[in-house]
Amino acid sequence: MAYLLKRLSEGRIWRKLYRERFSEPIHLNVISFFVFLFGSFRKKVDYDLVLRPQQAFAILSAADRAKEQGFSRVSILEFGVANGAGLMNMIEIANKVTKATGVEIDIYGFDTGEGMPEPVDYRDHPEYYNVGDFPMNKELLKRSIEGKAKLIFGTIDTSLPKFIESLNEQAPIGFVSIDVDYYSSTTQVLDLFKTNAKNFLPLTYVYFDDIFMPHHNKKCGELLAIDEFNNEMKYRELSHHTFFINERLFKNAHWIKQLYYLHVLDHPHRFETIRDRKAYVLDNPYLDFEGNKKQFD
Repeated sequence: MAYLLKRLSEGRIWRKLYRERFSEPIHLNVISFFVFLFGSFRKKVDYDLVLRPQQAFAILSAADRAKEQGFSRVSILEFGVANGAGLMNMIEIANKVTKATGVEIDIYGFDTGEGMPEPVDYRDHPEYYNVGDFPMNKELLKRSIEGKAKLIFGTIDTSLPKFIESLNEQAPIGFVSIDVDYYSSTTQVLDLFKTNAKNFLPLTYVYFDDIFMPHHNKKCGELLAIDEFNNEMKYRELSHHTFFINERLFKNAHWIKQLYYLHVLDHPHRFETIRDRKAYVLDNPYLDFEGNKKQFD
């Protein structure tokens, strides 16, 4: 609550609320007040009432998908920890998700701890960043998250290969938050998605933080890295779900367009053709029989 009140004291937060929240239908905002006071955690996620709603939606959805496939654990990763606010928010959300689903969540944060490195060229958007931006108070953050999440220090090209070797297929990756700003750094992060299919859920959520800024385009930054990845990989696809916006009650939030799906097309689950359930039968109101109205999610 203290953190929420602190955020609400910032002018930029009110400007964001004005654009993304108060512009929504008034009845949804009225209902939201009661959901905030009395609603379950799941209902608050539905109404974007959890801080960093992209994390809340993705972590809860990843846990649900993991449970459906028989996993009791799932892993979530953040690349670009900076001062650690996002990672600490993940910890709080993960605790609530575990209570709601029973799925345990392993949390990993990757950062150099030293702030932004030198950009490689124009593709890293040097017009936005200075070397040394977004440093970390390492010792304070490490003490604050001890036993709750694991910090992995170093450049991505040196720390990620070691991490990949330690991955546990019994705790597949379900959500990755990418906030490394540069094209060059993002391409290194995306190497993670080229590894063993069983390291992931067949549909893994990926959040790209920086693609909303006006200078970002498909020849620079994260968007270029995404395009290159998709062109290279035959059985992996990073794509934005076109109809995701229609599934959300609040449709003006930026994060809806920043959340991507990693489709792991060579995952064993994608090849299962026989499932332990009855056949789906479509209802036909013109005929005198009752069909099975259950639909795919």
